[in-house]
Formats: sequence, structure tokens, C-alpha cells
Amino acid sequence: MTGVPASAAGGASGARRAARNAAAREGSGAAGGGAAAESGGVQPPRGGKLAAAAVNQASVWNIANLLTMLRLILVPGFVALMLADGGYDPAWRSLAWAAFAVAMITDLFDGHLARAYDLVTDFGKIADPIADKAIMGAALICLSALGDLPWWVTGVILGRELGITLMRFLVIRYGIIPASRGGKLKTLTQGVAVGMYVLALTGWLATLRFWVMAAAVVLTVVTGLDYVRQAIVLRRQGIAERTAALEEKQA
Repeated sequence: MTGVPASAAGGASGARRAARNAAAREGSGAAGGGAAAESGGVQPPRGGKLAAAAVNQASVWNIANLLTMLRLILVPGFVALMLADGGYDPAWRSLAWAAFAVAMITDLFDGHLARAYDLVTDFGKIADPIADKAIMGAALICLSALGDLPWWVTGVILGRELGITLMRFLVIRYGIIPASRGGKLKTLTQGVAVGMYVLALTGWLATLRFWVMAAAVVLTVVTGLDYVRQAIVLRRQGIAERTAALEEKQA
């Protein structure tokens, strides 16, 4: 006999059990607080990923891409103006030239703006070359269809542009072929020559445009061959580097 009533002993043990339970709850709460602290203390909003996706999607609508879209929209408008009233009315041809000139000017600015202000997007990478080829191809085909430009000239220029574009995609695994000064001069010469043919020129200006177009054709062929050479060299270097890396890994 200890002299302690059973009810008192039970009360003391109950108090100890209550104290242990309270300590356990405090420990679990502290652990939970530590986990929250490790995760930053603030739960991320449920719509965070959706908001980020919306921001990325909105970034497509920048000034560089808008200029590219404008150039794409101008293509059907240019064709309509070029072929209006049989395709030989000087007034309609002047309006077609204005549309073509705007397209060429936007081609000069959209790429520069995208690189200068970090506005490069996947849409721009795909749409920009499509817009370039579309407006130039439409002009050449219209001129040849109207009998103002020999079809072989249109074939050489468009064949070169499409061939080089395809070749870039084929060798992209080995590297990127940068635009050369000759390529930029070719683009400028082509734009000037085609623009002169779009206008209803006569006299010495008609003679001048013939020689400008001749220079554009020569630059088209020469720069095309240079791009082919660069692609062959790039492919050989890429294969050599891969072979060396494979042999080093096996060794």
C-alpha cells in the first residue's frame, strides 16, 4: 500500500498521458512547419502554370511577328493588284509595287527587331522564311504568267530558294549555315529587280531592269553554290566530330 488513492494515481497517469500527447502534436506541427519552410512557406497558386503558359503565348504577339504576319497578308493582296484589269494597267501595277515594297521593307526590319530586342519565337522562325519565299514567289510567278519575265528565270530563283531551305534542314543536325553577305546582297538585288519589273517601266529604265535582274540571277546561282559548299564542309566536320567522340568513348 502506498497510501495514494487509486483515483489520484489514475489522475496523475492521465495527466502524464495528456502531456505526452500534447508534445507529440507539437512535434508533428513543427515538422509540418519545417516542410512548409523548405517548400518556400507559400503554396504555389493552382493557376501558376496556366498563367505562365498564357504569358508565353502572349509573347508571340510582338512587333517582329506582327510585321511577318503583315507580309503574309500582303501576298494575296499583291497578287490581286498585280492581276487586276488583265495585269497591264499602270495604276494597278503601281499599287502592286507599293504592296511589294512594303513587304520587302518589313522583311528588313522584322528579323533585326527580333534579334535586337530578344523577340525571337518559334513562330517567327517558321513564319519569317515562309513569308519571304511567298511574296517573292508570288511576284515572280505573276510576272512570268503575264509574259514580262522568262519562266526559266523564275525557275532558277525559286528552285535555288527552295533547294537551299531544304538543304538547311537536312544539315541542321550538324550546325547552322549563317547568312552570308553575298546572300544578303542577293536578296536586295532580287527585290530591286522584281520591283522594277512590277512597275510598268519603259525606255532606258526597262533596259536597266534587265541588267539588274541579270545580276540578281548571277548572285542567286553563285551564292547558292556557296551554300552547298558550306553544307558539305559542315556535314563532313559534323561526321568527323561524331566519329572522334565515339572512338574516345569506346577507348
